[in-house]
Amino acid sequence: MNIQNLYQMQKILLYRVSLTHKRYLYGKIDWSQRLIGILGQRGQGKTTLMLQYIKEHYDNDSSVLYISLDNPYFQTISLLEFAQEFVQLGGKILFIDEVHKYKEWSVHIKLIYDMLDVKVVFSGSSILKISRQDGDLSRRSLVYHLENMSFREYLYLTDTVDLPTYTLEEVLENHEKIASTITAHIKPIKLFREYMQYGAYPFVLEDRAFYHQRIIQVIMLILETDLPYINTIEIAQINKLKKLLYMIAVSVPFVPNLVDLATSTNISRPKIYEYLKYLEDAKIITSLRTREKGYKIMSKPEKLYMNNPNISYALSENSNIGSLRESFFVNQIKNYYGKQFLDDTIFASKVGDFLVKERYLFEVGGKKKGFKQIKDVENSYVVADDIEIGFGNKIPLWLFGFLY
Repeated sequence: MNIQNLYQMQKILLYRVSLTHKRYLYGKIDWSQRLIGILGQRGQGKTTLMLQYIKEHYDNDSSVLYISLDNPYFQTISLLEFAQEFVQLGGKILFIDEVHKYKEWSVHIKLIYDMLDVKVVFSGSSILKISRQDGDLSRRSLVYHLENMSFREYLYLTDTVDLPTYTLEEVLENHEKIASTITAHIKPIKLFREYMQYGAYPFVLEDRAFYHQRIIQVIMLILETDLPYINTIEIAQINKLKKLLYMIAVSVPFVPNLVDLATSTNISRPKIYEYLKYLEDAKIITSLRTREKGYKIMSKPEKLYMNNPNISYALSENSNIGSLRESFFVNQIKNYYGKQFLDDTIFASKVGDFLVKERYLFEVGGKKKGFKQIKDVENSYVVADDIEIGFGNKIPLWLFGFLY
């Protein structure tokens, strides 16, 4: 295989990709930077995002090339030497997909950045920790994280309605007016129930009938391929990880007993902490701690959730509605703030359910949920499912799907 073959493969991919809809991150990336990283879970559209940018700005431009490192060809050559040849042939921008499939990828990209006059856009798994790679790219690259779709984005990508985003403060202060504006266009409750089952991954646009099966396939690929490769986990441990994940999935809302988890999965207690972190980095689960404990990896989480409600529906036939609501709220808040490390955006709270930015207290529940648990607490709100428009400090749950 030579570079000409790769251009032919790119041409086919660009022909197939559509520019009709773009993920929310597309317009937020500063594409002028020399080194850009795009990280995210499988199935969220990282490849499509890069191909869309090439098609929109560089279609039929031989100075731009997309390659994927899961192509066996790249296991037989030096990525640095390939980039050198690309530049010698007039290459100016190299899009590199699936970087985690290439051994010592970060060292090669660092050398490409330092030695060659070329821009690089790379993508990889959400599991990657850029600052911990052998070739530290954290000071050189601008890294973006592509998260799962919000409720607002689901409505946009399914051609239901295209509506703006709102900041958290706008939602808290003006939710009645905002909800009234949105409900003039849609009936949110029915659509929100669809989203909770089918709205987090863009491949819902391809085939809803096998949507949950696709999610399971994504999770299995993460556990069986990505995690062992990136974190050098022994294959024998993967079945234990699967069992751990299943126990969490069928037990949520899950207040973890680490001794029971260790006994049931035959995983040592120190390893439980490590494996829970792996599952969280892979965007399969989400853990919450109290503000007092902070975000220490080796501290016991107060609550565990599936990362988004769609995963719960895919893994369990009896998803708990209370856990689904809380999972959605936590997911949208975390994705809105976009902090990947030392996440201090949301904590579990002993009064109410969640403390956000150490300022706002939220209690999440059904439409009859009242203020009993958070009465007299400043900046406290009830987030209620199954209501179209709220009143006072009672806000519809679905409205938090318009944060990004």
